[in-house]
Amino acid sequence: MRARVTLTLISVALLGLLAAAYVFYGGWVARQFRLDDGRATPAVSRRDGVDFVPTRRFYLFGQHFSAIAAAGPIAGPILACQAFGWGPCLAWIAFGVVFIGAVHDFSALAVSVRHGGDSIAEITRHELGPLAGRAMMVFIWIALVYVIVAFADITAGSFVAGTEELREGGTTFHAGGAVAAAAVLYLGLSLLLGLVQRYLAPPLWLVTAIFVPATFAACWAGTRMSTWLQFDHATWAVLILVYCALGSVVPVWALLQPRGYLGGFVLYTALATGVIGVLFGGWSIEQPFFRTWNAGGVTGGLFPFLFVTIACGACSGFHGLVCSGTTSKQIARESDCRSVGFGAMLAEGFVALIALVTIMIAPSDAIAGLSPGTIYGNGIGRFLALVVGEEHLAFAVTFGAMAFSTFVFDTLDVSTRLGRYLLQELSGWRGRTGATIATLATVAPAVWFVLAGGQGAWTKFWTLFGASNQLLAALTLLVLTVWLRRRRRPYLFTLLPLLFVATITIWALGTLAWANLGAALGEVGFWNGLSAAVLLGLAALIAGLALRRGRGSAPVVPLVES
Repeated sequence: MRARVTLTLISVALLGLLAAAYVFYGGWVARQFRLDDGRATPAVSRRDGVDFVPTRRFYLFGQHFSAIAAAGPIAGPILACQAFGWGPCLAWIAFGVVFIGAVHDFSALAVSVRHGGDSIAEITRHELGPLAGRAMMVFIWIALVYVIVAFADITAGSFVAGTEELREGGTTFHAGGAVAAAAVLYLGLSLLLGLVQRYLAPPLWLVTAIFVPATFAACWAGTRMSTWLQFDHATWAVLILVYCALGSVVPVWALLQPRGYLGGFVLYTALATGVIGVLFGGWSIEQPFFRTWNAGGVTGGLFPFLFVTIACGACSGFHGLVCSGTTSKQIARESDCRSVGFGAMLAEGFVALIALVTIMIAPSDAIAGLSPGTIYGNGIGRFLALVVGEEHLAFAVTFGAMAFSTFVFDTLDVSTRLGRYLLQELSGWRGRTGATIATLATVAPAVWFVLAGGQGAWTKFWTLFGASNQLLAALTLLVLTVWLRRRRRPYLFTLLPLLFVATITIWALGTLAWANLGAALGEVGFWNGLSAAVLLGLAALIAGLALRRGRGSAPVVPLVES
């Protein structure tokens, strides 16, 4: 009973912390940027119907939330709990999401809006000079390739194998095929919603009432279509990356916005299901509070690898790319930055908690050898079965697994789109031809990494993904700190997180580079080590240029940049 009460108290306490953080700390941080609804946002002043599209706050929150809440805040806490115990994971999620992640996301969004919807790389160029801007572009592009590799491989694996609980439950359908079919149906519904919104413009409540239930019906339909889409891992990986390429070049209204909106409801349902499971499931904590300071191997030290393993559950540089790459171009009013930027990151912290709970309640022998997506899908399925009944466990677990793949899909095409933007900025390629070449150049390395790594390759990339992702957050915080300082605004709230995250991630990447550069030239490990070394070099260059700019006599520029 004590363990059950502890689990409930932990969850309620974290929810209370997140709510208080939004009201008080989020309000204070927002005031430092002097948000003004009387100022036209880039979505309004540069409206083009493709990238710059003013969007209602609730609709945009769902799209933004589903774009940032991918596999990171789910897989990361589960992996870290298996290595170090749930106590250190919970502490880092609670602290990191409030004082680092939410500050990073909101600030990147607000500054991008003030810069006409420019990317963080373009803002870096403006604040630190052309060389720093180009270095940031290359850094971001490499980091995005690793995002695509890790998430595409995880998703392909779930489409092949499905979940252990379904396979052992004697179901009459193919577990992996059910998840794959449900995910493909979800993408089809998203495209249809985009067309309906674009050409029929019905009220939002009506399309919500129709398409949200249809999304959940896709889970049930997936169990009836489980034999339609059965491919091996390599085939699924390539198909997913082809989807990335296509999804990154279509207008945002056709796929990104409607898919994000529907994905938001999947996320909301997963969160609500998690709350129900925590409060009414009667689960006991089965995992240890603390395991060890060092789990063994190159990446086994709690310092620094706990932090980069949890990754997006507490802080993510990828979020800054979403904020400045797509979301800032859709903000209708400046005041929306607080709820979309700060609020969505706090909600992601709760996603990380629910993911952590799904492993906290699982006995160690029951999850041995299972992937994080499987553990999460099984956990959410068990929670949802409290509502729909144990007789519908197959549907519930399919929903949990589809929710996981939904989160990943929402990140994959956004990552590819952002990679395309960066290469076009770097190369000057314009038009449809330039977009096509930049997209292929972004997807091609991911195809090689996934195929060369083989099934389960994501485990070879996850720590490097997490470290590069959080070092990107540190670099973004560096640029934001310079931005605030040059405008004589308070900047300690970005400087202190910058120092902590930079220390942890440089430590992690240095360890990875040293350990992997000894591998053979044709092995994935060698390229991981080389990537880590290149990322460290680029980060050092950007930091040096920032210090030089800070010592110089650059004039103070006005707060408004657009």
